[in-house]
Amino acid sequence: MPLAAWFFVAPPLHAQTPSTGAGQGYPVKPVRLVLPYPPGGGTDIIARPLAQLISANLGQQMVVENRGGAGGNIGMEHVAKSPADGYTLVFAITAQLAVNPSLYPKLPYDPVRDYTPVSLLGIAPYVLTVHPALPVKSVKELVALARAKPDDLRFGSGGNGSGAHLAGAMLNSLANVKMVHVPYKGGGPAMVDLVAGQLQLSYLTYTSSNSFIRVGRLRALGVTTTKRSAALPDLPAIAESIPGYDSAVWYGVLAPAGAPPEIIARLNREFLAALKYNDLRQRLMTEAFEPIGTSPEELGAYMKSEIARWAKLVKTTNTRID
Repeated sequence: MPLAAWFFVAPPLHAQTPSTGAGQGYPVKPVRLVLPYPPGGGTDIIARPLAQLISANLGQQMVVENRGGAGGNIGMEHVAKSPADGYTLVFAITAQLAVNPSLYPKLPYDPVRDYTPVSLLGIAPYVLTVHPALPVKSVKELVALARAKPDDLRFGSGGNGSGAHLAGAMLNSLANVKMVHVPYKGGGPAMVDLVAGQLQLSYLTYTSSNSFIRVGRLRALGVTTTKRSAALPDLPAIAESIPGYDSAVWYGVLAPAGAPPEIIARLNREFLAALKYNDLRQRLMTEAFEPIGTSPEELGAYMKSEIARWAKLVKTTNTRID
């Protein structure tokens, strides 16, 4: 099912029904929301205002805890091994929930077996950006240039297997071109070299690229979601030029496997309600995050389909982790 079809009308804040069974009285202590990334990244921008709003409605603090490292695997493993009592959750993205199973030969967790889905919260694009010296102003022109000069154009990313790397690998595969991947130790150094003209293009987050695009130091060609972003309505989706292209970043919340259904249902209601809160929606959408909100079952089904989709790309492009 397309992500665009998964919009829910969440109940208003404070409209929850009483819990029963294992969820009776939940929560009676703070709830940890683990982010498997270091502080200051894109997940913080989304997770922290969500947690703040949900804290007020839960009657207990939802504490955001960063546990970065190993492509998110450290934080994911920590949550998988935590008690399944609803007091430890993970706020993860496409990489941990769909891509890592194909990249890591010995992944310390299974995204389907080791967790109980709560909700798919939303999606955000990468922005395909080029240095303004590159003589292209559209995805079609970029593809034409790449075909005329195979192995000549270089795109940077934060490392092998990163979201930007896979976004570029997908474009190479679908457009049948050969642009060379240059991995860096983090997205920041890659962006510095792109702005300096050492690279010709990259796939950047909206937050990191927007200020450079506004002043003309970078040129945006398209977004990696299947449709245009509300934050950049005049910028085409890459899929408009390359059918089937979809390298969006999606965000999900999960609990350890075996968490009580009553608690999962309560948490799902809280996240859906928060996503319908107008001030928060507007704040998130200014960061190019498109709120969605699904049932736990729909997140579970979507994860399985995404695991299969990314496994095919990783195999086809022979992508390897550092």
